[in-house]
Formats: sequence, C-alpha cells, structure tokens
Amino acid sequence: MRTTTRRAVLGAGLAMAGSGVLAACSDSPGKSGGTAAPAGYVSPDGKEVAAAEAARAGSGAVRTVRLTATAARLDLGGGTTVASWAYGDALPGEEIRVTAGDTLALTLANHLPEPTSVHWHGLALRNDMDGAPGLTQRAIRPGASFDYRFKVAHPGTYWLHPHSGTQQDRGLYAPLIVEDPKEPLAYDKEWVVVLDDWVDGVDGSTPDAVLAELAKGMAGMDHGGMNHGGMKHGGMDHGGMDHGGGASPAPGGPSRMLMGATSDVLGGDAGDVAYPHYLVNGRTPRAPQTFTARPGDRIRIRLINAGGDTAFRVALGGHRMTVTHTDGFPVEHVETDSLLLGMGERYDVLVEAGDGVFPLTALAEGKKRTALALLRTGGGAAPAEDVRPRELESAPLTAGRLKAHGSVRLTDRRPDRTVTLRLTGSMAKYDWAIDGRTYAPDQRYPVRAGERVRLVFVNDTAMWHPMHLHGHTFALPGGGPRKDTAVIRPGERLSADFDADNPGLWMIHCHNVYHAESGMMTVLGYRD
Repeated sequence: MRTTTRRAVLGAGLAMAGSGVLAACSDSPGKSGGTAAPAGYVSPDGKEVAAAEAARAGSGAVRTVRLTATAARLDLGGGTTVASWAYGDALPGEEIRVTAGDTLALTLANHLPEPTSVHWHGLALRNDMDGAPGLTQRAIRPGASFDYRFKVAHPGTYWLHPHSGTQQDRGLYAPLIVEDPKEPLAYDKEWVVVLDDWVDGVDGSTPDAVLAELAKGMAGMDHGGMNHGGMKHGGMDHGGMDHGGGASPAPGGPSRMLMGATSDVLGGDAGDVAYPHYLVNGRTPRAPQTFTARPGDRIRIRLINAGGDTAFRVALGGHRMTVTHTDGFPVEHVETDSLLLGMGERYDVLVEAGDGVFPLTALAEGKKRTALALLRTGGGAAPAEDVRPRELESAPLTAGRLKAHGSVRLTDRRPDRTVTLRLTGSMAKYDWAIDGRTYAPDQRYPVRAGERVRLVFVNDTAMWHPMHLHGHTFALPGGGPRKDTAVIRPGERLSADFDADNPGLWMIHCHNVYHAESGMMTVLGYRD
C-alpha cells in the first residue's frame, strides 16, 4: 500500500514552520546530481571537494555494498510485528564494516514510494556523498538508485540513515563500523548496540502523522488524547497491535503528544513524543537480544542512539563501564555506572564480563520506559523485562566530563572566525529554528578553508537539542572530547571549535527528527 507522502500530509501544518524544509526533500538543480552553490561558495562537486578527497590517505581497498530501501514487515519480538520501511528486511539494517583508509562503494536502490538518500552520520567524507537532498545531491527518486563512493578516513563507531523528511524515525538505519588498522584497545568480543524509539506501524501511527500533530503546537491539541510521561490515559494501551499492510499505514493512530516528561539531566522537558516501544537492536524488552560471552571476557560495546526524540540513560547491571570513545574519537578512559546518549551520539565502552545473566538497560530519559538486551555468560534465569539495574540510579556520564585523548586533541589556536547559532522556538508554536529562521537550502554561514572556527550554540529555548555538524568533528572546551553531536540544554551556551579542512556545503541541525523537520537546520558554507 502506498503511503501518503510527507508533502501531502504536512501541507498547511508546516507552512507555519517554513516551506524551505520541503525544498530539501525534492530534486534540485546542479551538476552530477548535486546542487549548484550560490556564487562565491564551493560547490558540493567542485574542484576543491575533489582535491580534498584525493588528499585523503587511502589503502586502495574497496568495500562494495548494495543496499535496498524498501517496505518491510519487521518482527520486534514479543508478538509485535509492524509494517515499516527498512534497509532490506532487518532492523537495524545489516552492519557495514570497513577499515580506515578503505573506499566504500555503496549503491542504494530506492524501492520506497518516496524519494530518499543516505547520510553517513559522523564521517568526514567528500561533500557530494554526504546525502543531504536539495543541498549536496538530488534526492533518489522511487525506482532509481545512487552510487555513493568515498574514502573512509577515520576509525570509529558511526551509522547511516536518510536525510529526507521523517524517514529516519522508521526502520531506515544501520551501524557503520570503521576498524582501526592499528587498534590500540585489547578486547575479546565486540557488541554493537543500536538504541531506538519506535512508533511506525503501531496502531496506525506513522512519523509523518506524529510531525503533523506536533506542528499544530499546543494550541491545536485535544488534551483528552495526550500521553503523559509515556503512559496512555483514558483507555487501553494498544501499543502491541498492528493494523498495517505491506507498507506503513496511512497517517493516523492515537495522539503521540508527550506531556509531563522531565529530566534534570536534560534540563527540564525530556521530549515531545510518547513512543509505544523502545528497542535495543530492533527488539522490545519482551523478547530481548541476548549477547553471549564467557566470564572474564573483555567486551567492547559500541552504543549508537538512532532514536528520533529520546535520550537514553544506559547501564549494564552488575558492571562498571570504561568509556573509551565518543562519536568515533578516543577519550581519556573514565569509569562510570551509566552514561547518557542524545540522538545521534555514540559511545564505546569496555566491560569485563561477570558470571551470569545481566541486563543492558536503556532508560528513555524522562519518559519512564526502558529498552533491554541481555549479556549471558553462564546459567540462570533472565531478569524481568522491566528490570532497573541499580547502576541507573547514579548520575549518568555526559560528554562534558570527558577529555580528548592526546592523539586527537586539537592544537591550541585562537579561532579565526566565530559563528554564533541561537536555537529558537517553542513547543507552543512548534516553530523550532536557528536564529529565528527556519531552514532554507540557500542559507549560508560562511567559513574559509584553513580557518579554526568556533561554533557558539546558544539555546534560547526551554528544551534540549542534540546539535549535529556534518562532515567534521568539533572539540568541546577545555580539552574536551572530539564530537559531531553535542547536547545543548535549555539556557546553555556551548562553544565548540573545529578546523575547516573539508570544503563544501555542510548542514548543522538538531538531531531531534521533529525539531529538524520543523526548521532547526542551517548550512555552513565554504567560500571559494
């Protein structure tokens, strides 16, 4: 069954938030499938981009992958099956693994009823492969395909997802692991853990319908249908039911507006959306994934938050975690009971496995629900699906407590340019924006190659925002970690420095899918 398109669904609702968002999801003019930059700016397929790609060190090895975006029925476990969109028929999509220096040659075939693309979250890659429709490439039409080819420069934990509408809040995501040919860590096993909040195909809901509801703002809400803190009031919880067909059902379903979810860690309001399910590697707590190891094994856990509107507080029952990386880059090792991941963030941790069965619990921060997976190294009964390890009770580690490893720490240098980005908008009007302007593809915050650039995020809103920069990593203050996604709390001002060493047109946006689609996106443009 063909779904109603995002353009048709949102129509008047997004007119309030800015029609520029829609332009980014349609085909646009330009060379080689990209877009022509305004005069004075580097084009995504310009000579400067080609020169930067040629200068990247490469091994000469090519990793060839074929990926299909398609409608699929997905088994979430525990009797819950949903109709959604996915890469192949798996959730998450099949892991892609390369070695730093390899060239990734991936063909995406679009079998969806809408245009799509792939964004390589966290990678410093050539600009015309970044997957931002209407900015760096034309969107891939239904029935068409696109060849992505680029050198993968940096090892680490990354992931891929669309950059078209609310598609990321369906099943279109997969981990991308870039191995270090000179890996300094010693461990016995590796566990890739993808966290997600899930609404698509449950009781008639779709992400497009959720955005349409949110876009009405508080004034347009029927308060009798609201969800409070993740709990449905005034009727049964039908979260396990599925009324979909071969593709996601037409937008509809119960209200998914979330009220009353608060978190001191996030500075107040925890999120906008009441999700019926929270997942670890595509599974509900009723039928969690089990990772097996032996007592004493040293396990590297790569944590990825692929959620649309949820921060997760993560702990492994009975264990302390040693944080080794965030957003792909190494940090000075720190032990913690729990840590917090905003949408788009990744953390690598090491644990020494105990003997027994242990819950890896991801608490939807402020939403009072959990996702679950199990680590089994011996006999014993599995813990209950609603288990809350005591490790979750301690304050979670956040990026501000970390220091970059010396091998990736930025050299001391006065910034050549400061770009201040004021985060604006409110839940009342759902008019999220940057500097009061909703996204338009021709926006530009200019920089020049070779500059040290200081981004200053000023959050003038009452909500937290995980802000993501494409094509670069920035350093948090005071020798802080290298990141591409940083949580900005209400009223907070955060400075982050990066070296302008990857020419092109690069998006900066909130990684809350619904905030971004309402307009909290803009573009950093290199002057030619």
